[in-house]
Amino acid sequence: MKKINASLLILPIFLLLFSSLIAKENPKAKRLSDYVNPNIGSVHSRWFFYTPAAVPFGMAKLGPSTNGSYGNANGWEAVGYEDNHTSIEGFPCFHEFQIGGIMLMPIVGELHTRPGSLEHPEDGYRSSFKKENEYATSGFYSVLLDKYNTKVELTATDRVGYQRYSFPQSDESYILFDIGNKLGESGAVEDAYIRMVDETTVEGFVITKPEYVKKYQPEASVKMFFYAKLSKPSNDVKTFLRGESISHQKEIRGVGACLAVKYKTSKNEKITIKIGQSYTSIANAKLNYEAEAATQNFDKTKEKALLTWNEMLGRIRAEGGRHEDRVKFYTGLYHALLGRGLANDRNGAYPKNDGSIGHIPLNSKQQPKHHYYNTDAIWGAFWNLTQLWAIAYPEYYSDWVQSQLLVYKETGWLGDGVANSKYVSGVGTNFTSLAIAAAYNCGIRDFDYHLGYEAALKNEIEGKNRPAGAGKLDVEAFVNRGYCPYIPSDDYFITKQDEGSVFGASHTMEYSFSSFAVAQFAKHLNKDQDHRKLSKLASNWENLFDPDSQLIRPRTLDGAFLKKFDPLAAWEGFQEGNAIQYTFYVPHEPNKLVKKVGRQIFNDRLDSIFVLSQKNTFGGGKTVDAFAGVHALYNHGNQPNLHVSWLFNFSGKPYLTQKWVRTICNEFYGVEGVHGYGYGQDEDQGQLGAWYVMAGIGLFDVKGLTQIDPELQIGSPLFDRIEIKLSNIYYKGKTFVIEVENNSSENMYVQSLSKNGKTQHSVSIPFQDVVNGGVLKIKMGENPNLDLLQ
Repeated sequence: MKKINASLLILPIFLLLFSSLIAKENPKAKRLSDYVNPNIGSVHSRWFFYTPAAVPFGMAKLGPSTNGSYGNANGWEAVGYEDNHTSIEGFPCFHEFQIGGIMLMPIVGELHTRPGSLEHPEDGYRSSFKKENEYATSGFYSVLLDKYNTKVELTATDRVGYQRYSFPQSDESYILFDIGNKLGESGAVEDAYIRMVDETTVEGFVITKPEYVKKYQPEASVKMFFYAKLSKPSNDVKTFLRGESISHQKEIRGVGACLAVKYKTSKNEKITIKIGQSYTSIANAKLNYEAEAATQNFDKTKEKALLTWNEMLGRIRAEGGRHEDRVKFYTGLYHALLGRGLANDRNGAYPKNDGSIGHIPLNSKQQPKHHYYNTDAIWGAFWNLTQLWAIAYPEYYSDWVQSQLLVYKETGWLGDGVANSKYVSGVGTNFTSLAIAAAYNCGIRDFDYHLGYEAALKNEIEGKNRPAGAGKLDVEAFVNRGYCPYIPSDDYFITKQDEGSVFGASHTMEYSFSSFAVAQFAKHLNKDQDHRKLSKLASNWENLFDPDSQLIRPRTLDGAFLKKFDPLAAWEGFQEGNAIQYTFYVPHEPNKLVKKVGRQIFNDRLDSIFVLSQKNTFGGGKTVDAFAGVHALYNHGNQPNLHVSWLFNFSGKPYLTQKWVRTICNEFYGVEGVHGYGYGQDEDQGQLGAWYVMAGIGLFDVKGLTQIDPELQIGSPLFDRIEIKLSNIYYKGKTFVIEVENNSSENMYVQSLSKNGKTQHSVSIPFQDVVNGGVLKIKMGENPNLDLLQ
């Protein structure tokens, strides 16, 4: 692990020299970051979606806010930045699931004490801007604020945000620190403090109560700290609570706390603010600043951020194909590498679940032995993120697992989503055990896997004293009854009944899948009794299979199938979906599902679903809403369906997987603000982007790497050549190359396959063969090859 971390410290230096040589030889050479367009899909996007000024998996994630101060009622609604908005209220530094805060804003002239609204920006300090004066890519953002004739530029290191303002000539130029107000998914502010330490230093903190923390760990809160250095001494300082009178004090505490640093500026004068960030203390925010930014200027940091992005994006190099597809591909990969950010300090300090500060052990170089990350729920991420992590970013996957185990060691339970170690269960279930088991299957084992197994097993079978934030509150019903009964309820977030759930049917399908995953983990570790028990639980989904309708149908507490059954009714036994969609949720036993339905009926039904769904953009149509597709036959805009187009590989018609996966890539995904990931669909921290990446390279595992010896299914690659750089810490191979012959929009069907020179007729490839390195050659054509099978 630390070999990787150490190399990453010196990597930008070599990359900078190398990129300079390349530029001299070919001044028109594109960097992969040139294909990244963060604005794609930003209309109706989540708080954590739009943070261009960040490095991969960083803590400091900066971007503009157009409506972040609006907050959101339930903690998940779209808020933050939208491509179709025309004014900006500020530039926040923290963007994570349930975490938001520390917003800065340059102001010229009158100092307003409120941000104003989108409809009436003149009522506050927000400013209008023009799209032609805005630029965003991975690692950098800039915009000209019309109201103040001030240019704003943003970039970042891992834990330090940089903001540079180019002011006009003015006797009243300000840098506003808006600290004590709700922002994005932060929830209500409980306390805030900010002070001007000296003429160039500002520090403070904010404590918030996110909506999901209120639901799942109501006694807890989330803390954010900062330490900021200004490149120019201030002339004056003003403080106020939002909307109240201004004073000339140098510090202020309380909800609404704001501080404005005043300057006299000349034309185009640049002032830079470096903001050290931390989740543990102001002292550690200062330490992070001193370690990462004290001697670095804005331009060098910007270039290092771009170089880091290009190294990480360059682990998967796609060549050929359409330019639009490369834009979708690298923007999707960018989003996959942006989410779930760093939460420990340079000295290993990290926030614990109980509110205290923990410390990750240090290595001989006084660096943390691993990192700790905040994370949204892993719901559905086994069909996108974990596959991508396992192949190209295994060191991050390892850190993610160890992050989860820190929470387990402290609380005795695996979290689902965690914000500063606080439980923020996104959907009330918990697939963390599946993801830990999959990591082990892939050979990622540099964590305490015995502890990992203990945690995973407990997650699958134990319900006693289970905290709400650990999800799966009805798991004992699943274990004891063989299914989770459907109990109607208006409480979609937490159902207190141990005997069942409002989402009993979808939970039954999910728990069956994760039981299978941990069963394989048990088999690896020779836990024979556990393996037998979990394997039996893995088939519990069959208890909800209705042979008459050949659909998954909820059962009630009395064991009977739900009487008034509408297969397209969303939320009735099924989380964010319906019976048609969840009937295909048997990724671990697809052959058994095909046999139950009958191969011909299965293929005809599934193919017709996609024929009809194509007319509806594969789910939500053009309705801008995260849940627009939950009533549809198929919904690509949400997690439960993301494996379905690949099931034809298990039903004897892999050419239909090739057809429909390619079509989804072309039509569901776009390159516009509103049409990026569907139309305003729910791109949860890179999941839809990562799905496109896996589909684009033509590899995917329906089973989410849960098979004891995982296999990837082969689809229809979008590019002529794909080269994946492999980790020499975890894998034997150096690169895995996919060479695609005769590829075009019309030639979407695989004609022949050869692996390392040997012809094969199977559309599967062992995961181990991929990471051992080699060459997969695929010849394409316009007609299906009916001889290729699973």
